[in-house]
Amino acid sequence: MQFAKDSFYAALRDRLAVVNPTRTVTMNGAVRPAVIVTQNEPVTAALPLPHAFYIEWGAAQLASSETSAKRPLVALVCLLSYGSSGTLDGEVNRGREMGALDGELFAICSPGKTNKRDLTQTPAVDLGSYVIWTKPQMKDIQTDRKTGLALFRTAEVTVFFFPEVDWS
Repeated sequence: MQFAKDSFYAALRDRLAVVNPTRTVTMNGAVRPAVIVTQNEPVTAALPLPHAFYIEWGAAQLASSETSAKRPLVALVCLLSYGSSGTLDGEVNRGREMGALDGELFAICSPGKTNKRDLTQTPAVDLGSYVIWTKPQMKDIQTDRKTGLALFRTAEVTVFFFPEVDWS
């Protein structure tokens, strides 16, 4: 399952570097595209970084027709969250910033497939199958309840893949 997660993340990260090379974050002293896998980062009390896409993995399910297969099709829920309080004084452009982030999310999620790779090796090894996913299902924009300034959105994507090993 980890190879599918890693491949999905790497695809979005690499696509964001092309779609908007200036959309970066600095974490642990390293500048990188602003796609962050929550479970792979140190736990802190810090607020989420603005203008960054956060990936959170949900529950995995077997596709209904695949329950008895040795290598069943697996569906994995992925939540992509991001937000902005604007970039101008008075936060007057936060809606425009959210629109830009929405557009970038659609761009990096298309096409909805990538090669599944083992990224624990250098160079990465192609595993001979694909990771595919649905188009983002956008949730309503939420406003930060404490300050009323920042806007946030979550989009849901379902990621599909076949495992590397037999499950039965």
